[in-house]
Amino acid sequence: MNVAVLGTGATGRDIAVRCAQAGSAVSLQADDATAAMDRVDDIEGVLINAVESGRITESRKDEALSQLEATTDLSSATAGAEVVFDTATTEAEALQERFAVVESAVEQETLIVTTQPGVSVTAAAAGLRHPDRALGMHFVDAPEAAVVELIVPDGADEEAVERAESFVSDLGATPIRVRDTPGLVSARVRLAIEAEAMRTVEDDAASVDGVDTILKEGYKYPEGPLARADRVGLDKRLETLSTLTEALGPRFEPPAILERLVEEGKTGASTGEGFYHWERNEPVEPAVETERLPTGQPSDPTTR
Repeated sequence: MNVAVLGTGATGRDIAVRCAQAGSAVSLQADDATAAMDRVDDIEGVLINAVESGRITESRKDEALSQLEATTDLSSATAGAEVVFDTATTEAEALQERFAVVESAVEQETLIVTTQPGVSVTAAAAGLRHPDRALGMHFVDAPEAAVVELIVPDGADEEAVERAESFVSDLGATPIRVRDTPGLVSARVRLAIEAEAMRTVEDDAASVDGVDTILKEGYKYPEGPLARADRVGLDKRLETLSTLTEALGPRFEPPAILERLVEEGKTGASTGEGFYHWERNEPVEPAVETERLPTGQPSDPTTR
């Protein structure tokens, strides 16, 4: 499989690594030559770590590097590509123009994919001669994603969608078809849990660490929702919830406690305080106090 990855940000790096590990030839494109070559060095480092951790073999690493190239020329990057990922264009109008440029450089069967969660794939594909081969993909917790959201826009070709599913399966991930709607499905569900966890603390129903412990030990979450929100950044969570509220209605309305913490500058791990106090990028103790939880009345021995 020949894959072109446009953009040298973290998403582009992660997708390039994943495709290279799976045996695909990867062409990485960036506008700046130094950035492109630096990203190749980063990818080599990731592959070396994968060998040391036993995830891939030395021969697989060498094969992946032999099939990895970087260029500043879009036509060269996309020549012969069966899948083209645009990981850098974030605005709908700009993405529509980018898709059109890519289409003029590739074969009719080539899948044109955006990885941007905030852009409508349907709108971006509207300017293409063959809009039915445009899709979106979101690698959930890349680069080791076990699940990929396959965003299917209006008018997508079933054969193209099936080829995209096969491609994702070959990467060792499970493709999940989702509709082209505001917000990623994985993000919407995760944010809904985090927002309810915040409201639970806001209502003094349970402590910060109590809520997180329930999810970690009771439901096997790798990290509690409040610690996760702190780690990502409460300011970012507030921004995303506000955006989803505008698009989907009041069920994503940001909790008042989140707005207060952000207003106070307590945005989580990056500032050292959010729902937790943080040291060395780890939560050490709750920073948000709750009302004293009920302890029950002392028993009267005379009534026994």
